[in-house]
Amino acid sequence: MSRFRPLLYEFLALSAAAALGPWPAIAADSERPPNILVILADDLGYSDLHCYGGEIETPNLDRLAAGGLRFTQFYNTARCWPTRASLLSGYYAQQVRMDPPKGRMPEWAPLLPQRLKPRGYRSYHSGKWHVSVAPLADGGFDRSYRFEDWDRYFTPAKHFEDDRPLPPVPPEAGYYATTAFADHAIRCLKEHQAGHADRPFFQFLAFTSPHFPLHALPADIERYRDRYLDGWDTFRQRRWQRQRELGLLTCDLPPRDAQFTPRYFEPKVLDQLGPGEAGHAVAWNELNDEQRRFQATKMALHAAMVYRMDCEIGRVVDQIRSMGALDDTLILFLSDNGADATVMVRGEGHDRAAVPGSRQSFLCIGPGWATVSNSPFRWHKIWTHEGGISTPLIVHWPRGIRARGELRHAVGHVIDLVPTLLEVAGAAAAESSPASAPPLPGVSLVPALDADLSLERELFFDHEGNRALRVGNWKLVSARENDAAWELYDLAADRSELNNLAPRHPDRVREMATRWQEMETTFRRQAEDDPK
Repeated sequence: MSRFRPLLYEFLALSAAAALGPWPAIAADSERPPNILVILADDLGYSDLHCYGGEIETPNLDRLAAGGLRFTQFYNTARCWPTRASLLSGYYAQQVRMDPPKGRMPEWAPLLPQRLKPRGYRSYHSGKWHVSVAPLADGGFDRSYRFEDWDRYFTPAKHFEDDRPLPPVPPEAGYYATTAFADHAIRCLKEHQAGHADRPFFQFLAFTSPHFPLHALPADIERYRDRYLDGWDTFRQRRWQRQRELGLLTCDLPPRDAQFTPRYFEPKVLDQLGPGEAGHAVAWNELNDEQRRFQATKMALHAAMVYRMDCEIGRVVDQIRSMGALDDTLILFLSDNGADATVMVRGEGHDRAAVPGSRQSFLCIGPGWATVSNSPFRWHKIWTHEGGISTPLIVHWPRGIRARGELRHAVGHVIDLVPTLLEVAGAAAAESSPASAPPLPGVSLVPALDADLSLERELFFDHEGNRALRVGNWKLVSARENDAAWELYDLAADRSELNNLAPRHPDRVREMATRWQEMETTFRRQAEDDPK
């Protein structure tokens, strides 16, 4: 067996040992499984939360972290839809035709609500839906609010309740997507308590925040209006220093990349956005006064969106607490990819005379502030360097987790959430998998909830010509912009990917590249082998 095959023997032994101990987390057949709340942010950077080093106020998520765990090496897929496909199916997106999306998922890949239903769960979805399974009832959701208008926070034109189209929202309605998602989740929870209190719930709360366009509520914008005038170089340094103080990481801070160009950037967009916009992450002191004010305002909008998301999460958690269910609810919070360096205008366009953050504006944080959000890592959403695929993961479960406020350095991936949640629900993955299904590629993280384990993992990444394979602490990675040349990093010493060791370890590069190609070929074949 190749030394790059998954080494799960230690992991399985730890799983067995944990099951023998005083584990109220593992639900026996005679016990009621825990409730589950999965909260997914959209385009949130690794350092945006206060408890991950940022300056944005996120008191509700901070409290969940203080009462639970923060994972420091958790990964997504670098993009919206493949992360959602992996989170809900337990498979790599390439295995289930979701990168790029090609029709419906294979019949052998049930979604998590379908797997949980035999254990008595009722399932609810509130927010962004970017998986090619619709109606949502077919995916096992009992109630849903499905939002598919990525360009509007105030006036969505494409959204659905329980799979029925809703009318477009007029400007005077006072609608704001982040609040609307929380409202729907709270309504589902209240209905659950009233009519199904004897059953556990699975609530999937998927925000669009802080994905562009930068649309925020006026009061929240005012809270941060002048906060970022010191500029992105200063805030990046502050976040990195605080991350080190919190024990989240020990790596160096890479130099800001002033040459980086977002993949979809078109120079003409600068004319649409005006003289304050900047297409590159140049030094802050190289910007003129108009540019510094414009850029600081954009980051204020981003912060306002993150802050409002945290407020709405607090409302949902308060609802669960009012039901007397918080101790028995496993809460997970993560992001679908790193922050986005894109500068573009979509939807109804951008009115340069409009108030920034209003519905008539269309702004993105751009490469300067995305570099801050992804601190201290390199690159951004879409790319498989650490900045594109690293996410916070907060886990809170008073009944099932003994630790409070601890860090977990075990390596994890969104493919691990299905086996983890099935285990805590007392369901075997094999029992809910069709006979034709490949084995789930992820592992249960339940043992890591009890101890800070060092697990040997093999993780695969592939998106839009950007590739990576992590095996233990070794990471092989390439970007399409760099002619797909393989780079090699020792993440134990160099999480910020500064010292390319490929020239020193050509044999390791060849072996890992061969293994990446084997996995890619296998996954693509599995996606096509779908008996009807």
